Amino acid sequence: MLNNKKIIVVLPAYNAAETLEQTYNEIPFYLVDEVILVDDASNDKTVKIGIDLGIKHIIKHEKNKGYGGNQKSCYNKALSLGADIVVMLHPDYQYTPKLIPSMVHIISQDVYQVVLGSRILGGGALRGGMPYYKYVSNRFLTLFQNILIGQKLSEYHTGYRVFSKEVLKAINYNENSNDFVFDNQMLSQIFYAGFEIAEITCPTKYFTGASSINFKRSSIYGLGVVRTSIQHFLQKKGIAKFKIYEKVK
Repeated sequence: MLNNKKIIVVLPAYNAAETLEQTYNEIPFYLVDEVILVDDASNDKTVKIGIDLGIKHIIKHEKNKGYGGNQKSCYNKALSLGADIVVMLHPDYQYTPKLIPSMVHIISQDVYQVVLGSRILGGGALRGGMPYYKYVSNRFLTLFQNILIGQKLSEYHTGYRVFSKEVLKAINYNENSNDFVFDNQMLSQIFYAGFEIAEITCPTKYFTGASSINFKRSSIYGLGVVRTSIQHFLQKKGIAKFKIYEKVK
């Protein structure tokens, strides 16, 4: 715990057998109270390795629910366990767990309610091996989103995120897509709900075992990002209403 706040790390996994142990071993357990592993119908030994590591809370999807569907299970379980702060950490070792203390400290002190690990701040993305076309797409989409949403994030597409329970309980994330655009919809919901988001510089690694979507899926994701930004703009202006912005019942 930190400042009497229960900290839970959630690991949304899909075929993460090669990197799960390395990721898990770097989690700062002097701060983290619980770990939740959600396996999205992997074809490898992700669940077995999780059991061998002693992870107490393991959820296995019998059918693949998608990246967004995986996160829904993660957050729902974390809240049911009484989490005050939830760290979403990819178990593919693309993002370093060593930043968890810094990220959760910001929230535990009630400075911000959301913290993102940004690959763009400090230029870590290209140094870490991000494909150039993804970097260019990231910059273009982020500029587009900042204009429509009215914010100044360095990027909206990082998978390293920490949330307070107040944020997760305030936004209707269970209505979001089960695909990769889920992440983007969450940030849109968070801003629409009136929360502010902090960013810290985060190194990243692109390698064979790290998860990454191909060009086709990236294109679909990009179109989803544009759609989400337009929906946010229309919702904020009162021109249209969308279910993802409805209050949680």
